[in-house]
Amino acid sequence: MPEGDTILRTARRIAPVLVGNVPDEILTPQARHRRDRWPERLAGRAVRAVDAHGKHLFLRFEGDLTLHSHLRTTGSWGVYRRGQRWGRSPRRAWLVLRRGDREVVQFDGPVLELMTESRTRFDRRLAGLGPDILGERFDEAGVLRRLRADDPTRPIGDALLDQRIVAGVGNKWKAEACFDAGLDPFRRTGAVSDEEALAVLRSGRRDMRASAQEGRSGRPNAVYRRAGRPCPRCQTRIRSRGQGDDNRITYWCPRCQA
Repeated sequence: MPEGDTILRTARRIAPVLVGNVPDEILTPQARHRRDRWPERLAGRAVRAVDAHGKHLFLRFEGDLTLHSHLRTTGSWGVYRRGQRWGRSPRRAWLVLRRGDREVVQFDGPVLELMTESRTRFDRRLAGLGPDILGERFDEAGVLRRLRADDPTRPIGDALLDQRIVAGVGNKWKAEACFDAGLDPFRRTGAVSDEEALAVLRSGRRDMRASAQEGRSGRPNAVYRRAGRPCPRCQTRIRSRGQGDDNRITYWCPRCQA
């Protein structure tokens, strides 16, 4: 699943193409959207902004209308020159916005909806999101409040993936940030101090911001998808096992993160 850094990087690629402009053409090839009349409803409306909050992307049009996207595990966005071969089959395109010699394409959904601006503020899924770890002003105190209001027996690694606590963190950055902070991802949240929690969040924010800016974190993965290989610090073999209701695979060093 694309994490917050990928979505922010995507927003930054789309914005120069669309913001301040009326799309020349809007196409909705996916059958489920053909009756929604998005091309007619958005006709003549300029794109005011393209922004992200956690794993959610918003294309905000004039007239109080916003396209909301969440890619989950299957979707993707692409920006192409007109005539350039797309990264996926045209049959998998759900939305195409053309402006000048550029095309902005969303593939494979699965969440793509047109809503009013006010609904984006009050929709339960969106209003319940925690502070964006990549926000210009990251609300550390707000995350700690949400963390302490959660189940104290919940493993910290699982809590970090809860978008209601902090938005944007996914499985990769959870594993890497816990390693960087020397924190066992299976430790109960109630046994994690505020200082330890903030160390994890700050590490994740630092590397995710670098990834959003440059497309990489500046260093190779320390533990993520490296099960059975030596820890870069102590040479102990990295371990992995499922965690949480979704059984997401967690990676950690049993020595450095004891």
